[in-house]
Amino acid sequence: MKSRILHIVLLAIVCVSCAKENVPKGQQDVIPQSFCSGEDISDAFDTSRLSRIDTAFQRLIDQNIMPHCVVFVAHKGRVVRYKAYGWKDKENKIPCQKDDIFRIASQTKAICVVGLMTLFEEGRFQLDEPIKKYIPQFANPQVLTAYNAKTGAYTARPAKRDITIRDLITHTSGLSYQNYFMQICKSKGVSPLVSLDSITLAQNVERIATMPLAHDPGEAFTYSMNVDVLGRLCEILSGQDIYTFLKERVLDPLDMHDTYFYVPQEKQDRLVKLYQYTKKEGLQLSDNPLHQTFPYAGAQMLFCTGAGLCGTIEDYAKFCQMILNNGEFNGHRILGRKTLEMMQHNGVKNLRGEIGFGMAWDVFTPEYAHNTILSEGSMRWGGMYGTDYVIDPQENLILLMYTNCMPNQSGINAKTLLHNTLYQALK
Repeated sequence: MKSRILHIVLLAIVCVSCAKENVPKGQQDVIPQSFCSGEDISDAFDTSRLSRIDTAFQRLIDQNIMPHCVVFVAHKGRVVRYKAYGWKDKENKIPCQKDDIFRIASQTKAICVVGLMTLFEEGRFQLDEPIKKYIPQFANPQVLTAYNAKTGAYTARPAKRDITIRDLITHTSGLSYQNYFMQICKSKGVSPLVSLDSITLAQNVERIATMPLAHDPGEAFTYSMNVDVLGRLCEILSGQDIYTFLKERVLDPLDMHDTYFYVPQEKQDRLVKLYQYTKKEGLQLSDNPLHQTFPYAGAQMLFCTGAGLCGTIEDYAKFCQMILNNGEFNGHRILGRKTLEMMQHNGVKNLRGEIGFGMAWDVFTPEYAHNTILSEGSMRWGGMYGTDYVIDPQENLILLMYTNCMPNQSGINAKTLLHNTLYQALK
């Protein structure tokens, strides 16, 4: 009897094994720990239609609308497209390479939030705690009531409640750097983005704490310096500077060894030039010295967790694949599955209209589906210099498009161009 049961069990194991072997390569239920190049992807894509990506982006280069671009697409860990277009340095005719380094601006935010959530998983804080518990300068938040654009004077009233950590993660704290709040930032010595000056994250966040709020916490979605405050919270809880913390918690485990707040000298020749496209002048080299030179010039003291990182597209693709893998990649688990599920829920209800926002990125709700070819439940964000990423759990797909062109008044939405030319090739 025992031998018969053993035989049945062994037969079941063999059947399961054979079933897995008969599944087309790349479709087996596995979690990829690295990217695989050169594999057959015809099970998922019409490969002849994928060439439309190359045609579309090369057209923008040839028409002098886009200076350069790198595209990275992976399906179930299989590299579908990884290609560079255009010029890293157009004036000197230096071609763009796949491993060139780009300013990724607000894509920094998701890396910081993931780092913060590793501390959440250790029980170091709770989401609905007031930030003043850890950063006392936020003890008495004030809401702006009137502003004089000529003099810079303003009046404010006490906020209805304290700012919580959850408010900061979902950009509902009331902090703002939009419109005249940018002038208030300047008057208070706040660096809302990157800086060439001698200022640290701790000093900057202390100044941010003196800013009036645009609204009461929790009452609106206002995208701004929230994640800079969260970066400082990481420093306080970990006892490390934010770059060391993120290297240990996120960057090194994922083998993201080309991602920096300040690009080291030996890699600066891989940093693409920053361009701008204006209606009057067309495409030309950016004339903004701060945004052009911050990765290698100035005091290099501000680790801006809202907008400061630079890196390669493949580095960030590893981060995206980790999210798609429910928290692990490169043999390392960064976050737990349930933590990431929570981060992927729309945390702002209808405060952004049809589109939702999780804990670090857009969440494509069913109400938003009519706006895009992307799947419901996709996560997306980008950076002001032109970089962009999408994580699509429904299609088991990540797609990234990197360029550095700001401002861009061409009227061409390059990220949507990639979305459309890629998804039309899906079977």
